[in-house]
Amino acid sequence: MKERDFTVSGMSCTACAARVEKAARSVSGVQEAHVNLVTGVLHVVCEGEAGAQEIIRAVEGYGYGAQEKRQTAREERRDGKRGWCVAASVGLLIPLVILHHMQSAEWVQAALAVEIALLNFGFFTRGIRTLAQRDPGMDALVAMGSGVALADGLAHLVMGLGGSVFLESAGMILTFVSVGKWLEARATRRAGRAVEKLNRLLPETATVLRDGGQVSVPTAQLQPGDCLLVRPGDRIPADGLVLEGISAADESTLTGESMPVEKRVGADVYAGSVNLHGTLRVRVTQPQEQSALSGVIRLVSNAAAQKAPVARLADRVARVFVPGVLVTACVTAGVWLACGAAWDTAVARAVAVLVVSCPCALGLATPVAIMVGAGKGAEWGILFRSGEALEAAGRASCVALDKTGTLTAGSPQVTDVRPRGCTREELLDVAVTLERDTNHPLARAVVACGRQPKGEARAVQYLPGRGVRGVIGEKPCAIGNAALMRESGVEVQEEREWADRGKTVLYVARGRDWLGSVAVADVARENASAAVRRLTEDGLRTVMITGDQAVTARAIAAAVGVQEVYASSMPQDKERLVRELQSRGERVAMVGDGVNDAPALTRADVGIAIETGTDIAVESAGIILMRSDPMDIPRALSLSRAILSKIRQNLFWAFFYNVLMIPLAAGVFYPAFGWVLHPALAAAAMGLSSLCVVTNALRLRHFRA
Repeated sequence: MKERDFTVSGMSCTACAARVEKAARSVSGVQEAHVNLVTGVLHVVCEGEAGAQEIIRAVEGYGYGAQEKRQTAREERRDGKRGWCVAASVGLLIPLVILHHMQSAEWVQAALAVEIALLNFGFFTRGIRTLAQRDPGMDALVAMGSGVALADGLAHLVMGLGGSVFLESAGMILTFVSVGKWLEARATRRAGRAVEKLNRLLPETATVLRDGGQVSVPTAQLQPGDCLLVRPGDRIPADGLVLEGISAADESTLTGESMPVEKRVGADVYAGSVNLHGTLRVRVTQPQEQSALSGVIRLVSNAAAQKAPVARLADRVARVFVPGVLVTACVTAGVWLACGAAWDTAVARAVAVLVVSCPCALGLATPVAIMVGAGKGAEWGILFRSGEALEAAGRASCVALDKTGTLTAGSPQVTDVRPRGCTREELLDVAVTLERDTNHPLARAVVACGRQPKGEARAVQYLPGRGVRGVIGEKPCAIGNAALMRESGVEVQEEREWADRGKTVLYVARGRDWLGSVAVADVARENASAAVRRLTEDGLRTVMITGDQAVTARAIAAAVGVQEVYASSMPQDKERLVRELQSRGERVAMVGDGVNDAPALTRADVGIAIETGTDIAVESAGIILMRSDPMDIPRALSLSRAILSKIRQNLFWAFFYNVLMIPLAAGVFYPAFGWVLHPALAAAAMGLSSLCVVTNALRLRHFRA
């Protein structure tokens, strides 16, 4: 299977996106096709035999432009041409309106109106094709509205019937819609700037070491095994492994973490991060398209392409909306004619209905909000895999938390040292001397706590489940649990208060003398209690589900403020507990980082994985937290709620706009209030509605959690 991206031009609403997806899926070998209406990108998953040209021809058959997404220069040229057409349309419209109000030079008016139509001929080509395929959309409405107005005006002029009112209306409709689409496109591009910024993080070229020299190579051509030279201040062009040098890297673009990360020989480095100090030699380990940064870009870009459930209502409405508008326009013209109105008046009402009803705002309501919100999340190191995950997070009522690696650091640390008849330094010297050649997690915690000892341990024995014995100087020494002390003939007083708080107690002895005790535990992360408190304040129920023993689990829960604890849970138990919570009516967000969390992450309404966790946990989750900060959990959920709120607002205003404007355009309010909507004003109102929806979504860029 291959994945391909295509830049599609001419799309303006959900119906357009649906037609492009339908066209792509009609090509043999294409398995999936998703359109991101915000970025104008068609993402296709296909078998090897599905060629790019076949997909492009299929999309072009529906009246849209398509090309493989490679060069941005061509896109920029297309955007420049669109801007020139808009400016020319406005320039021609001004004298057209002036001449219309002067009621003079009607043939000049006709020439100006026709020229505007030719500049915006794309509306007609796409509209006619979609009508021919019995799948009309926004372009069909604009084409029919402006086309009827233009044809009627020309007919009046050619046949000498007098009055060319619709020549001016045709020009205004096309110009206003064109200006609205151009402004909308500019605003929508602002929504996708997070992706553009991420794309710009990769340098265009990299310095590769070959045959004893340095060669400048395009970043896209780097392959695993290439040796790179990365100087201070340079962006690292590819994921790789440090072969030589010492430096620090700014990885904030990937993790959201502002503190530099030290890089030595053997350390991993990531594309897009900045080498701060020393010169590094790096061996490339991943091609560009498989780098961590490319993964982030794909997640942010595809979040809006994968429709959220809340958007399905808009899709269902859009499917029947345009045919319904065409029928409404015909009925409107018929009713006005039946009531004795003039032909010009009936046509004006029908044209206004056609133009004002374009469902652009409805189509943009969801994807723009998701794109802006997903980009904002990426700035914080919060990645949404899909619109479904984003919506589920926004609706969550219960947060189930794993303990180890999520609320805690995931590795033991020395929390207490209690000497008995010696100094703290002497106690730790003995403990570190015995443990420094042992790879046990408890041993690593002890070694990290003490200083570098002066002596050496001989005849060291690792005793599984009990501890370590050895000889320091001429004295036998030991560190371990109470059972080991009894075996060694050392009398100790058990540290019950430490054990009751879920800590592992290590006793240290020299000869038959008890030197003291060391407590080791996996402690709560710095912001864990603040994160749980924030979740509770937001009205969310918090539950801890952990495979650890009950004593330890209750101790951590008490420390961070979680009220409900399920301990000693196997992976299948975690999944069952999530199901039980869901059966009680809870919408569950499960947070975890290990293989044992994967079933629960998949079962939950939305899984939230810590990026530093295992690959299977990350792949099972809908949201990925690039940092190990527990505060990112309430941040992700609050951002999801804000995005969901913006989607609802946009959908409400899009529906409300059509409910209000269609009757106004049809003249429903004319008998009672004398209100009618000029076709040109209908075009302006349609463009304004789309712009308002996009602008409302852009407010998410200033969201603060």
